[in-house]
Amino acid sequence: MVATSPLIIEPSHDRPAEAVVIILHGLGADGHDFAPLVPVLPLPSDLAVRFVLPHAPSRPVTINGGVSMPAWYDILDMNLGRRIDETQLIVSAKEVQALIDDQRRGGIDSQRIVLAGFSQGGAVAYHAALTYPEPLAGLLALSTYFATADSLEISEANRQLVTEVHHGTFDPVVPESLGRQGYEKAKALGLPAHYRTYDMAHALCPAQIADIGPWLSQRLS
Repeated sequence: MVATSPLIIEPSHDRPAEAVVIILHGLGADGHDFAPLVPVLPLPSDLAVRFVLPHAPSRPVTINGGVSMPAWYDILDMNLGRRIDETQLIVSAKEVQALIDDQRRGGIDSQRIVLAGFSQGGAVAYHAALTYPEPLAGLLALSTYFATADSLEISEANRQLVTEVHHGTFDPVVPESLGRQGYEKAKALGLPAHYRTYDMAHALCPAQIADIGPWLSQRLS
């Protein structure tokens, strides 16, 4: 389950949020990891976006010697395909979907909600977005892999979900081949997916942030 209440960053201007971006962090981090991204995203001043940054619970992680740390699911083996605890991933995805439900109950239309995730959080975002029963605005997969591509049943509502996949060309944690494979699987499912690479490791970079801003603006405006 999501560890605690998510970090919520409201629009900087004095207007209620009209759109929402939920960002899932990577292994060993927490929601605060992406807080510095929010003020530097190039978004239109008239777009009132709320950012919801959940925190994964602490759990033992097999690849790290069983040491407990914030993790959306256990990673059992760092082989090329990533052997994971799929049951834990699906539970986390359902918790994220509950956060989407919360935003909808607060008055945000599902088609004005983007789900994003980095690394391990991206694998959860893939599953949560594509199995959500109401149409979303977009899916942003950052330096990640599509762990449940061969087992999920995509919802009818999100069969045409616009999907943006980004990866670093020299990522030592999640090889770029896994990011590309996830993109190709998304395309095979019929999703209108787009793939970008950047000269970076397992991180974000300025050029990427410059691209994310207009993409979000297009999906949420």
